[in-house]
Amino acid sequence: MPPHSEAGQRIVPLPVIPAHEGGRAALTCRYRCGDACFHQAPNTSGNPYLGDVIAKALSRRSLLRAGSVVSLGAVGMAAAATSAAATPAGEADLTLGRGRQPKGLQFEPVAPNKLDQVVVAPGYEQAVVVRWGDPVLPGAPAFNPGRQTAAAQAAQFGYNCDYLAVLDLPGEPRRVVMVANHEYTDEVLMFAGYNAANPTREQVEIAWAAHGMSVLVLAEDHDSGRLTPVTRHRLNRRITATTPHLFTGPAAGSKLLKTSADPTGTRVLGTLNNCGGGTTPWGTVLSGEENFNQYFGNADLVTDPTVKAQLARYGLRGLASERKWERFDKRFDVSQEPNETNRHGWIVEIDPFDPDFVPRKRTALGRFKHEAAEPRLTRDGRVVLYMGDDERFDYFYKYVSRDRVKKGNSPAARKHNLTLLDEGTLYVAQFTGDSPAAEIDGSGKLPSDGEFDGRGKWIPLASGNRSFVPGMSAEEVYVFTRLAADKVGATKMDRPEDVEPHPQTGTVYVALTNNSDRGAAGKAGPDEANPRTRNRHGQVMEVMESHNDAAATSFTWRLFLVCGDPADPSTYFAGFPKDKVSPVSCPDNLAFDRYGNLWIATDGNALGSNDGLFGVAVSGRDRGQVKQFLTVPIGAETCGPIISEKRVMVAVQHPGEVDGASVEKPVSVWPDGPGNLTRPSVVSVWRSRGNCRIGEDD
Repeated sequence: MPPHSEAGQRIVPLPVIPAHEGGRAALTCRYRCGDACFHQAPNTSGNPYLGDVIAKALSRRSLLRAGSVVSLGAVGMAAAATSAAATPAGEADLTLGRGRQPKGLQFEPVAPNKLDQVVVAPGYEQAVVVRWGDPVLPGAPAFNPGRQTAAAQAAQFGYNCDYLAVLDLPGEPRRVVMVANHEYTDEVLMFAGYNAANPTREQVEIAWAAHGMSVLVLAEDHDSGRLTPVTRHRLNRRITATTPHLFTGPAAGSKLLKTSADPTGTRVLGTLNNCGGGTTPWGTVLSGEENFNQYFGNADLVTDPTVKAQLARYGLRGLASERKWERFDKRFDVSQEPNETNRHGWIVEIDPFDPDFVPRKRTALGRFKHEAAEPRLTRDGRVVLYMGDDERFDYFYKYVSRDRVKKGNSPAARKHNLTLLDEGTLYVAQFTGDSPAAEIDGSGKLPSDGEFDGRGKWIPLASGNRSFVPGMSAEEVYVFTRLAADKVGATKMDRPEDVEPHPQTGTVYVALTNNSDRGAAGKAGPDEANPRTRNRHGQVMEVMESHNDAAATSFTWRLFLVCGDPADPSTYFAGFPKDKVSPVSCPDNLAFDRYGNLWIATDGNALGSNDGLFGVAVSGRDRGQVKQFLTVPIGAETCGPIISEKRVMVAVQHPGEVDGASVEKPVSVWPDGPGNLTRPSVVSVWRSRGNCRIGEDD
């Protein structure tokens, strides 16, 4: 049996860090991204790289005081309670003292740990809002893993929740509508006796139904942040891998999107691997299709060299897929339907207030492994979306609409705004440094100007039916956006994941999760944009558009955080003393609170602790003080954070996803305890004292 803390919680011994990106388990790589990090990165272009930008490290911060860094092994055995103090006995004090911390961040940090539970800051309570398998639609049965069916799953909350959006429900006080992405399924943790070599049709169809999105109305408790599903609401909806979608925009109807089942190239079944997203100013929700390539089999049977190259650039390779879906539907067999893969990897838009709205895949936003689609308005009222392509050495994009957003919620305004993502210009970013190459030696040593920063420009790829990429038509640019970006010399980045514009300043924050291939044999060496090799912990960058206008075609950039162990000289926390920060590794999802503080959810913590949620001020005297607010259970990833005045919400994805785990041999029993399957869930956190705001002293 695993050891327990004094309070009785299960503690899982700290593992040896595996040879995967960050601290991911091999099981996660297998089911979430098809072992992407064990294959050659799809980007084999000669474009420049952007990765571990090491920020200014002033001499007084280059060495830590003795004993200033939290010992992960000691903390893992010390953290015990649901609300855990940040500082075990004998360790560094991570707080600055009551009253000195900025509003929104006035809490005691949680210590790194390996507990099989959600651990929140002292003074906060938590509850599960909804679990995998909980009813969403009227008539949905209660979850019964031994008797699960595809029909039941299609009416229940899906698996592996990721991005969350919560919107007020007009006319219904104390009710909100939540939209949750369901990124992928982990069949070995879903089905007892699962045979990966021979899945059954029922198991495959359950998995199809567990993908996609859930729309669920929630009721708010008057005195706390507790939320309860309203299971018979007319807006409740499930969108799955078999739900009809429409293509819109300039590539809709393209021959590249036509299949035997859809000779028009305008309709597609389902959405796959929905990861990050965004919420538009007109109240719709955007969902990014990320690692869609892993669901398709028999790519190696394709003989056309042009098609093979296109497939390879998107990571399609091999024969049988992991889940063997191609055995049950030929659309997942690349040798029979090579264009079906082109029908995934898009941004999907849904209207959570209209249960009859047919989801739209917006082709003007380009096709790649979408991680996010976060909006900002230009000075003249057009909408801009910032988007990351979550792959080693891939790119950072933005889209600027042609037309302006119409204010209000009249039918005419809503109809107009639903066209804004179909006509505009798609750009990709190119970054340059400002120091002599001879000063960049790969160690993280600062160049003579004292910091790593520089300038950049947005390179146009296509606008409407016009292509700016030599040798490619506009529809080819939209469908094969990665190849277009290769051609124009975009800058390679280290897994650009979530992208979040600051709601007041407009500065764009980019989470670059990691890339341990930096400087590996046969890979590009360091440059000013990539001065630290073997980037296992990632960083957060700031991008400032020229004249603070989102429509600008130039920008400046600098590093905000270089993540990792504060004792590592290459880490940097925006100049804040490193003996007073929480260790943070592998930033993934980003969010802002009402005070403009940045919140960071991590994925694959390479420091030996569970993943968590961190708050950090981006301005003022506390700029860079990273503080851990919560941790998620063993094997889980922190996703979809929402920081409101009354509550914090997170999606706890893939709990118990640890190598060797299965239904028969669970590593995690969260959230329901021994004897129950571990279940991905959405969690709400609120202040213990009623009506107190998140992150504010009483």
